[in-house]
Amino acid sequence: MAENTFPIHNVDDIVNFYRNEVLIGQEAKHFTKADLVPVPKPEAVQTLYMRVLYLLFRFRPECHSMVPLMENIQYPAYHEGAAAILSVYTRMRQFLPMCMVYDFSLNDLLAPKKLKTVFILSGIMNFLHFRKQRMEVMRDKEAKLRADKEKLQVCNKAIQEAERKIELLTTIPPEQQAEAEELAAALAEVQTTTVHEYKEVNARNESIAELKTRIAEKMQKLAQVKVEVSEVKEDITRLKSQIVESPEELKSQMEKMKETVKKIKNSIKETDECVVEIQNRVQNMTHSEAALQKVYGLLQDLETSMESTKQRHKECQELVAQNEKMQKELKRLCNEEVHLKRVLGMKLDKECKQNIRRQKKREMKEQHVQEVLGQCDQIQQKREEMADKIQEITGETQQLKAKIKSLREVCSKETEKAQAVYDELSTSMDELHKRIEQHITDLKLNVTKMSAEF
Repeated sequence: MAENTFPIHNVDDIVNFYRNEVLIGQEAKHFTKADLVPVPKPEAVQTLYMRVLYLLFRFRPECHSMVPLMENIQYPAYHEGAAAILSVYTRMRQFLPMCMVYDFSLNDLLAPKKLKTVFILSGIMNFLHFRKQRMEVMRDKEAKLRADKEKLQVCNKAIQEAERKIELLTTIPPEQQAEAEELAAALAEVQTTTVHEYKEVNARNESIAELKTRIAEKMQKLAQVKVEVSEVKEDITRLKSQIVESPEELKSQMEKMKETVKKIKNSIKETDECVVEIQNRVQNMTHSEAALQKVYGLLQDLETSMESTKQRHKECQELVAQNEKMQKELKRLCNEEVHLKRVLGMKLDKECKQNIRRQKKREMKEQHVQEVLGQCDQIQQKREEMADKIQEITGETQQLKAKIKSLREVCSKETEKAQAVYDELSTSMDELHKRIEQHITDLKLNVTKMSAEF
């Protein structure tokens, strides 16, 4: 008791626990604190232990009183009183080590003490609390197992539906196969044409870039020519102010000016021709850009259709991956189901074997009980015969007691009469003795007188 591994509870807590959790009916109502303190009652303690054994092992209290009667047992009726106590003692000796109680003795049933009884009941109470917690954990595990089985069924249904959808998406109906082939061929042609048009557009873009660079160069040259023209005009005005009256110099200057003007006109004409050519090219570029915009719109539509097809292909791949994942999950769940079925089969086999053993034991017990009941009936008949004999003997004893009583009364009366006679005789004997003594004294006097005379 000094090295216990569980708490020692108060008597009130013990009484409330056993009234609510162990005892039933009238036993719970009549069980009070007075049954444990100050001195525990053996009947109440024995009832508690019987109910604990029934709660844990389903061993009914009336089964403790059954004795396997043998032929070599003399006076089996004498064993009935001690059989229940010895049965409870042996079973509690087997059970209490589970509660960390190792010093249970027969004296704890016949003459229990307060501290030892509270210690044993606290150990049983701690074990019952532990048993209740483990049962709740097992119930949670059973509920989780049922939920997992339901999830497995839902996953199987979802996998089957996904497989059906994948089959519907991947398989083309026979009436649409020709159309699908035509669409595939048209898609291939559109891809080839788009690639070719992409190449053409890239080439035209390159030519447009070259033309733009050339136009920029021409415009730069035109600006330079305009600057030169403005400079020439300034020179002309400056020169006009410096004109000398010599005609030769004037003619030479005029010729130079005419040549420069011709050059400038030729350059302006060339630039105008270049500008016209560039404008024509720009118009052609605008037309080509409009055509390219149309092609670009068609390409965008084609790209959207390609993206939609890619999205569908991606969804199909995702569904395939999900299907593979679900297949793996299904295989894992199937393996778990097979394992659980094996475990369940093993458990069912064990339970079947245990049920067969229990059935055999039950049949043997029933047979034994029938034999015991037959022997009990014989014992009951013998008891009844003995009771009849005892009643006869009690009647005879009562008659004898009555006779003895009457004889005692007669004897008392006779003794009273004898006592009266004895008293009378004693008084008469006393008188007689007195007379004899008186006569003796008289004779002695006479003898002395006669002796004196002689």
